[in-house]
Amino acid sequence: MSTIGKDTSNAQAREAREQRGLEIAATKKLKQKGDLWLVPSTTGVGTYVVDTTVYGPATCTCPDFELRGGPCKHVHAVEFTLRRETQTKNGTVTETITYRQEWGAYNAAQANEKVRLAELLHNLCSVIDNPVQGRGRPRLPMSDALFCATMKVYSGMSARRATSDLREFAERGLIDKAPHYNSVINALENPDLTPFLRALIEESAAPLATLETDFAADSSGFSTNVYARWFNAKYGKEMAYNFWVKAHVMVGTRTNVITAVEVTDHRTNDSPMLPTLLQASAKRFTMKRVSADKGYLADSNVQAIAAHGAEAFIAPKVSTVLNRPVDASRKKSETWDRMLHYYHYRKDDFLRHYHRRSNVETTFHMIKAKFGSRIRSKSATAMVNEVLCKVLCHNLCVLVQSIYELGIEATFWKSEVA
Repeated sequence: MSTIGKDTSNAQAREAREQRGLEIAATKKLKQKGDLWLVPSTTGVGTYVVDTTVYGPATCTCPDFELRGGPCKHVHAVEFTLRRETQTKNGTVTETITYRQEWGAYNAAQANEKVRLAELLHNLCSVIDNPVQGRGRPRLPMSDALFCATMKVYSGMSARRATSDLREFAERGLIDKAPHYNSVINALENPDLTPFLRALIEESAAPLATLETDFAADSSGFSTNVYARWFNAKYGKEMAYNFWVKAHVMVGTRTNVITAVEVTDHRTNDSPMLPTLLQASAKRFTMKRVSADKGYLADSNVQAIAAHGAEAFIAPKVSTVLNRPVDASRKKSETWDRMLHYYHYRKDDFLRHYHRRSNVETTFHMIKAKFGSRIRSKSATAMVNEVLCKVLCHNLCVLVQSIYELGIEATFWKSEVA
C-alpha cells in the first residue's frame, strides 16, 4: 500500500472513532471524578477509564488504546462531552465546559460514610475464621477484635469513649456483642492481628483494581508519646528524643487507595521495602507504571518493577551517569539503562509520569488530617496495629467515596469465593 493510501486509511479510521465517540457522548452517561472519567462500554456490560491528566494527553484502559496508543472512541467521547458548539453571528464557536464538584454524590458519601464504612468493614471481616474456644473465659472473636479496633481508631476517641459506638454496632448485628474497652485495647496489643490487618488493607483496595494502573511508593512517619531521655555530659543538660514509626506504602495514583503497606521503626530505609510492596500490590492489580523518588534509586528496584510487567519512573540523582562504568562488576542492568535513556532523551514525558508520585504525599495528608499524625499506643506491637488501622480506615473512606461518585461495586474476597 502506498503512503497516500495508508494516510487515507488512517484518516478514515480516525473519523470513524470520532463518530463513535460522538454517539457515546450523545447516548451514554459519562461519570467524572477530577481528571478521571468512566465511559460505558458500547458492546457489553462494564466501563473503561479515561484519564485526562494535566500532565499530558488523555489515556484509556480499553484494548484499542492499549494496542494503538492513540485516541480511541472513549477518549473522543470525553472530548465531545467537554466541548460544545454554539452558533453565533460570527459562526460556530467551540466552548469548553468546566464541571464543578458533583456535590450531590460528595455530600451523600460524607453523610453516610460512617454507616457504609462499618458495613464494608463487617463484610471484610466476615471471612475470618474464629476458632471454637474450649475452656477458659470467653475471648473476643478475631473478626470482632479487628472490627472494634478499626472503628475505635476511626472514631479518634479513646477505647472508653468509643464503647457507645460499639454497642450501636452490636445492635445492628455487625459484631456479636459490644466488648469491654479493655478488650479493644488488648486487641491492639495482639501481634496476631498484624497479618490480618495487612490482608484487610490489601483486599479493601481490590474493588478499585479496574481503575488503577499507575502506582507510586513512598514513606512517612507517625509520631508517638514515647520519649527517650538521657543526660548529655557535654552540654550539662537532659536531652529527649521522640520515638516514631514509619509507614511504607504503595498507592494507586488515581484514587489514592493504598494497595500495600509495611510499618517499621524509623531506622528502616525506604529502598529495601519496595520489592515487598510491589509483590503485595501485584496480587490484585495490573501494574503498568511505578514512580518513586530518589530514595528508591537502585538497580534491584528497577528490575523488580520490570519483573511485574511495569515501567519504572524513579528520579535519578545528580551523580547518576548515563554511561556504564568501565568496571564490569559495577555495571547496571539493561532495564536500568532504558530508564536512564528515557529520562535523558524524553525528559518531559518521563517527568509527566514521575510526578504522579506526589499523590503519595496527598494520601499521607488525607490520613493524618482525618485520623491524626500521632499514635496513642505505647507498645511497639500496638503502634504498628494502630497505624495499620488508620490505613484501613483511609482505604474504606476512599471506597465509600468511589461507590457514590463512580458507581463502584464493593465485592471482597472474589478469589477466595472462586
